Amino acid sequence: MTSLFHEFLTRPLFNLLVFFYQVIPFHDLGLAIILLTIFIRLLLYPFVAKAARAQKALALLQPEVDKLRNTFKDNKEEQARRLMELYKLKGINPLSGCLPVLIQLPLLFALFSVFSTATTAGALDQLYTFVPHPATLSSLAFGFIDLASPSKVLAILAGLSQFVQGYVMPQPPRGSSDGPLAQAARAQIYMIPVMITIIGFRFPAALPLYWTILNILGIFQYSDFRPWRRSMPQK
Repeated sequence: MTSLFHEFLTRPLFNLLVFFYQVIPFHDLGLAIILLTIFIRLLLYPFVAKAARAQKALALLQPEVDKLRNTFKDNKEEQARRLMELYKLKGINPLSGCLPVLIQLPLLFALFSVFSTATTAGALDQLYTFVPHPATLSSLAFGFIDLASPSKVLAILAGLSQFVQGYVMPQPPRGSSDGPLAQAARAQIYMIPVMITIIGFRFPAALPLYWTILNILGIFQYSDFRPWRRSMPQK
């Protein structure tokens, strides 16, 4: 399984990174990572958009969900049945919002491997014959950041950008109950940014750089799916 994961995910991503590194001016690894991140985000766009629409629909449906929970709070079986009927009636899959996370996890593991070994001896042996082979792969980005070493600045930027993305993602209406959606929303805004910052302090700076760019792209995408946008009067 490890070799299959490497051949079908890690190695193609490494080759794509080197390709970007070779075709951009100055052969800057930081710019190559930004291009790779944009490519991955575009590739995942249909899944992320579908999940965002589902999260927005769930957020807008939260008052009805709260009403059912309160009505059948002493009968969990009936509560679950009524909730599934509500989701079915509205055409909503409550688990669809998890799809981008499930897809991005293996990508994250593969990219961690790519960023950790990209500048090590022998890494360029993994290149396909049709990919331009550089003599070396410099870990210096933008002329002053060593992406092979941890960077506190990039780690903090990754955490802050994750906080902003969590804020612009669809949220339950004010006053909604302490349900799973509300808990997940709080985790997106507060807990995950702290975790990402801590991880960024310990791992190569290439990883928080990737996460920061991914979050910035996500901020623009998710801002179009805020629940309050639907309720704004049309001019």
